[in-house]
Amino acid sequence: MGNSIILPIIILAVMGAIFGVVLSIASKVFAVKVDEKVMAVRDVLPGANCGACGFPGCDGLAEAIAKGEAPVTACAIGGKAVAENVADVMGVNAADMTREVAHVICSGNCEKSKNKYEYNGLVDCRLISDFQKGSKACEYGCLGGGTCVSVCEFDAIHIVDGVAVVDKEKCVSCKKCIEICPKNVIDLIPYDSKTVVNCNSNDAGKIVRQNCEVGCISCGLCEKNCPKDAIHVENGLAKIDYEKCINCGICVSKCPTGAIFCEYPERVEKIKEKQKELAEKKKQEAIAKAKAVKEEAAKAEN
Repeated sequence: MGNSIILPIIILAVMGAIFGVVLSIASKVFAVKVDEKVMAVRDVLPGANCGACGFPGCDGLAEAIAKGEAPVTACAIGGKAVAENVADVMGVNAADMTREVAHVICSGNCEKSKNKYEYNGLVDCRLISDFQKGSKACEYGCLGGGTCVSVCEFDAIHIVDGVAVVDKEKCVSCKKCIEICPKNVIDLIPYDSKTVVNCNSNDAGKIVRQNCEVGCISCGLCEKNCPKDAIHVENGLAKIDYEKCINCGICVSKCPTGAIFCEYPERVEKIKEKQKELAEKKKQEAIAKAKAVKEEAAKAEN
C-alpha cells in the first residue's frame, strides 16, 4: 500500500524536475532580449494608451523613442514634465514644449445661428452631416451632435446650447475629438492663448450674416488695427498667428460681430471706452475746426 502511494509521488517529482530543467534551458535559448532603454522610457510614460502620439499605445511609443523614430516630446498628454523625464532617460535635452488644447472654432449656438431644417434622427454628427451637409445654415459650424463628447476619455468636452465647448483644464490634446469631427471645426491652440477667432466659415460676409450673428464677415478691421501683425484674413476668415499675438484685445474690440473670443472682457471694455472717447474728441475737434472756418469766412465777408 505504502509503495503504491510513494512511487507515483517520486515519478511526479522526477518529471517535475526534468520539465523544470527543460523549461529553464528553453527560456535561455528562446529568450527575447528586452531593450532596457525601452523599458526605462515606458516607465516614465503616463500609461494612458490613448494613441494621440500616433503609435500603438505607450509600449509602441517607448520603442519608437528608444529607436530614435519618435521625439522625446511625442507624448501629447504627458506634456513638458513627461518630455523632460523621457529626455533624461535618452540623455538629450527636451525642447521647450508649448501646451496645446482643443478648441471648438464656432460659437454659433441655438440663439445665434440659423438652421436649414429640424433634425430628428440619431444624434451623431457624422449622420447629421451626411444629410445636406448638416442641419445648420452655416455648413462650417458645429452640429452639436456630441460625437466628440462620446470619444473624449477625459470628460473635457460637452455640448452647451447646441455647440461643443472644451474645458481646457481637462483637455490633454489627445486629438480624438479633432479626428472624429466631420466638420473639422475643432483645432489645437496654445493653452496660454487668451484670444481666438470663434468662426470656421469661409463664406462671403453677406452669407455669413444671413446664417449666423457671430460669424466672421472678413471685414478686415482686426487685421488693420492689430499692432503686432498677428491676425490676417485668409479665404474669408480671420486667423491668428499665436507666436505674434500678445492678447492686447484690440482685434476683439474692433470686431463688429463678436466673432473673436477673449478671456479678458474687462480689458476689451476699457479699450472700447477709450476708442469712444477718442472718437468723440475727434468729432469735437472737427466741429470746432468747422466753426472756426465759418467764423473766418464771416469776417472776410464783413
